[in-house]
This record gives sequence, structure tokens and C-alpha cells, in this order.
Amino acid sequence: MSTEVITLLIVDDHPVVRDGLRGMFLSDPGFQVLGEASNGVEAVTLAAELDPDVVLMDLRMPGGSGVDAITELTRRGARARVLVLTTYDTDSDTLPAIEAGATGYLLKDAPREELFTAVRAAAEGRTVLSPAVASRLVSRVRAPGNEPLSSREREVLALVAKGTSNRAIAVELFISEATVKTHLTHIYGKLGVKDRAAAVATAYSRGILG
Repeated sequence: MSTEVITLLIVDDHPVVRDGLRGMFLSDPGFQVLGEASNGVEAVTLAAELDPDVVLMDLRMPGGSGVDAITELTRRGARARVLVLTTYDTDSDTLPAIEAGATGYLLKDAPREELFTAVRAAAEGRTVLSPAVASRLVSRVRAPGNEPLSSREREVLALVAKGTSNRAIAVELFISEATVKTHLTHIYGKLGVKDRAAAVATAYSRGILG
């Protein structure tokens, strides 16, 4: 294992949490805390100035969310690895953070040694997920609704969203009505829904339409 000191930027809107984390990492000579930020905007600025190895990132903060900060750091090609440390483990929090470029995701109730191990792993570019988050992601991946729609299926769905009947869709796309029904069956399966209305609603919520 490398003996190099790992540098950190702590991002959290609660001063008590920042103080606690700083004290924890200062107790171990393998870590150095370069700075602290109270929101995502400050985090992006300080990450550029301080160039830490790892950014410990909270997610829900007034004045700039963690996901927005992770997205911006990724866009800028920042060297720092982002390890999310939050109290939230819902799909609406975990998935956007990981999709934005977070290297890992831990909950704040993680034991000290688990946190230290996660930071070391993140510094090496290895993915670290708390057991609760990992199980959620596995379930989400195995669940229906994750297979992408084909271009033809998107065309059919777009026409469905306009209230077009199966017969009219067939005429519009120069295919048979039976083929339209087959496409719809595939769309329902991929989106994990059972009818036209749910398919359209789900497609809009996921950004497939709109």
C-alpha cells in the first residue's frame, strides 16, 4: 500500500460535521485536509485551487448541490476523486451522483475505519459503495426498465405521446398495425409499465421524451 499522504477537501453545509470529519482525518498521519466548503459551488472553486486527491461530498446543500458540483468537476476533468458521504440512500440521490461521476458513495453512519478505507480506495480510483447503496443499485439494474429503446421504438412512443392511434402510427411509419403493437409490447417491457399512459409518463420522467 502506498505511504503517500492522501489530501482531502471536505464539503458539507453543517459546520459540526465538517469539524468532526476534519478531526477524524487529522488523527491519522496518512491524510491531510486541505480545506472545507459549505456548498457545491464553493467545492468546485476550492477543488480547482487546492487540487485534492479526494473530495468528500455531501449531496443536499443550500447554495449548490453535491450532484451539480460532481457534474461540474467531471466536466472540467478535475483530478480529484469524489466520494459521496451523505445520510441519503434513495435512488433519487444515489443514481444521479454516480451517473455524474462520483467514485464512491458512503452513508454518514459508516464506521471510521470503513471511511478511511473508502477514501484510500477512492484515491486509487476504485469504486466504493456502502452495502445499502450497492444492494439498491443491483436491484435497480436487475429491475425492468433499464434497457434502452431503439430508434423505432422512440418514434412509436413519440407518436403515442401525441395521442396517435395504432392504426395512424402504422400509416405514419409505413409499418403494419401488428408491428406497432409489437413495438408497444417491447416498449412496455423495457420501461416496466403496462399501458400507453404509463409508458408516456415514464418516458417523460426519464428524459426519453421531451
